[in-house]
This record gives sequence, structure tokens and C-alpha cells, in this order.
Amino acid sequence: MENTDFKFVSEEKCREIQANLKTKIVKDNTFELEDIHYIAGVDLAYWKDAVEKAVCCIVILDYATGEIVEEVNCVGEINFPYISGYLAFRELPLVMKCNEKLSVKPDLYVFDGNGYLHPRHMGIATHASFYLNKPTIGVAKNYYKIEDVDFVMPENEQGAFTDIVIDGEVYGRALRTCKDVKPIFISIGNYIDLETTTSIINKLVRKDSHIPIPTRYADIATHKMRSIYR
Repeated sequence: MENTDFKFVSEEKCREIQANLKTKIVKDNTFELEDIHYIAGVDLAYWKDAVEKAVCCIVILDYATGEIVEEVNCVGEINFPYISGYLAFRELPLVMKCNEKLSVKPDLYVFDGNGYLHPRHMGIATHASFYLNKPTIGVAKNYYKIEDVDFVMPENEQGAFTDIVIDGEVYGRALRTCKDVKPIFISIGNYIDLETTTSIINKLVRKDSHIPIPTRYADIATHKMRSIYR
């Protein structure tokens, strides 16, 4: 695959890489639900010293029980600048380095970020799938507006959702995981359909948080490890 080291290249080259990968996205399930046993939550936290650094944390949960079975982290310098729409080029080197530490192999990854809900359908969850070779889901806490299209607020009840449609295509969903709490924004990453994505995310939400527990635990872990490393 091109640019596996993710060293800085031009924005034009990044767009070319995304366009090539976009043609390989699979919007259907490539698995049976009964084969999903372990789900990974992935998140990163940043800080700056003399250089910009980040810590990536991956937390593995038992899908049936919600119990944490493994947690790993990896810290490193971030050498790729922030360019809107190209987050994967900053984060994937650290994600993949962290992933190599896992002894439990996840059946599915949930990212704190977007997947198909992206101007070129290549958010971090989708881009990462081509390296992880596993189904992925993107879950964002904030809405990434594309082509000036706003989302429609779901009804105020648990499990309510509205599709995010841009130019006649469904990019993702605004999902209300808890009543009286703002929605989250979900999209497929790769190798999974949107209905299954919605069902899995709903099952991963607990009463004490409207964020699915894989990325919630990963977020907690990144803040903890950042305070240690910085």
C-alpha cells in the first residue's frame, strides 16, 4: 500500500491516496455477528513540548460482557501537520505501532473519529481499516459538517437516529444513545453496513455515558497516560 510510513507529502498526494482507497471500501458486513467477540476502542491525546507528541491507547472489551480484557498504549512524536480531512496521516503510524502490542486480537475496531462521514469517505476509521484488515466503525462526539449540510436532530428518545444525507447519499447517522443528551455521529469505517454499525453502538452504550464504552475507556486511558508521559 502507498505511503505506509505516512511521512509528510503534499495535500494533493494525500487526496490521491484517499481517492485510491475509497474505491476499495466495502459497505457490507464481511463477518457474522456471532463471530464478534472482542471489540477495540481507539483514541489519541496530544500535547506539545519541544515537539508535538501524542499517546495512543487501545482498549479491548469482551463484547458479551463489556469487561476490559486488555489495554495497551504507545507514545511518539507527531511529524505530520494537521490538515483538515487528513487526520489518518497524523494518527495511523502511532495507531499501528500500538496495535502491534496487542496479545488479544480484536474482531472489530471503534475509533473516536469519523469513518465514511468525511468529504471523501476516508475518515480515520475507514483509512485505518485497510491496515488493520478488520471491520471498523467511526464514532464522533461532534458533527463534521460536509458541503454545508447540517444534520437533523433525532427525536429525544434512546436509540432515535436521523440519517446524514449529502447529495443523495447516506454518509452516517446522528444517533441519540441516551434521552436528554446530545447525539453522537456514527458512520461505517469499512467491511460493515450502517444498520449493523447502529446496532453494535447501541449495545455498547451504558447508563453512565452516551459514548460507547470502547472509545470512552480509550479516551479515559489517553488522558491518564498523557498526564504520565508529558
